[in-house]
Amino acid sequence: MKKYITFLAALIIAFTGCRNRDQNLAADVEIPVSAEDLRLKSIEEFVNTTGTAFPKGEIELKSKITATYFLEKNPRAGRFWQLGDKVQTGALIARLEDQEYVNSIKLETNQLNLELMESELRKQESLYEKGGVTLKELKTAGINYENAKTTVINSKLQLEKTRITAPINGVIVDLPYYTQGTQIETGKTIVKIMDYLVMYMDIQLPEKYISIIKPGQTVKLTNYTIPDDTIIGKITQLSPAINADTRTFKGNISIDNHDYLLRPGMFVRADIITNRKDSVIVIPKSIILSRQRGKTVFIVDRGVAAERIIETGLENATDVEITRGLAKNERLVTSGFETLSNRSKVKIIK
Repeated sequence: MKKYITFLAALIIAFTGCRNRDQNLAADVEIPVSAEDLRLKSIEEFVNTTGTAFPKGEIELKSKITATYFLEKNPRAGRFWQLGDKVQTGALIARLEDQEYVNSIKLETNQLNLELMESELRKQESLYEKGGVTLKELKTAGINYENAKTTVINSKLQLEKTRITAPINGVIVDLPYYTQGTQIETGKTIVKIMDYLVMYMDIQLPEKYISIIKPGQTVKLTNYTIPDDTIIGKITQLSPAINADTRTFKGNISIDNHDYLLRPGMFVRADIITNRKDSVIVIPKSIILSRQRGKTVFIVDRGVAAERIIETGLENATDVEITRGLAKNERLVTSGFETLSNRSKVKIIK
């Protein structure tokens, strides 16, 4: 019996020694993590919405007479106008020729008549000063001159119907094809021009933001076709009324589209900046752990993971401001933190 007890005691001592060696070995294992030095950054809070971008200027030019059609050339490109060409105000897009129509306007005759009426008016004014004509005769000469001037103006306006010119700066977005020299009827579309250097977007915002969203706030706009580019806009108008059915209020965003990245009709995501802080500690929201004691993260201190309880401030979809618990230049664990515990040994791999 004594031998059995001695053997059992030796066995327990041996097992305990092995377990202690295993624990010491486990304690020496370095858990691989990624870490980065904390730097001061800026953070913005957003209110997100979506909508369709529309051009600020849009005009469709149609033929006002039945005449023969001739498309003009783009002077910059040395070829006929095409879809996507940029045009300046006054640029000649097409001509509509009808000699009979031009003759009926009698512009030259009307201009000669205007010259005669002007000469007669000056003569009557001179005679009136000398008492040679009555006031009635002078006024009659003035009326004849004004009528002649109006006739010339109307003639020029009629003649302008033969010239299709751009009334705004913009881009050609529609240019129906007609064979050169073909007669087209009144009312046919000649060209459609859009000015989308500046665009606008109507938005509907939830009622809870009515005291947060203000005119003048900056808006960051993106579209899935231009994922690497952010376009800047401004809140320009806000309705004070709430839609009783949707519990939303209406707003308007003006968009600076100077690089023509947005196109008319694009569906756009808009992030309205409602708050911003600069030179603060900002970390990814995804690395924050929720514990009973509160929100925690890990930092690396002399090769050991140290758990920190943190307090947060501004936040957006990806990042959050740290108001307490972390300091500049500390090394924050950004991956591999899931298996860490306080005072775990770590090995930084990135």
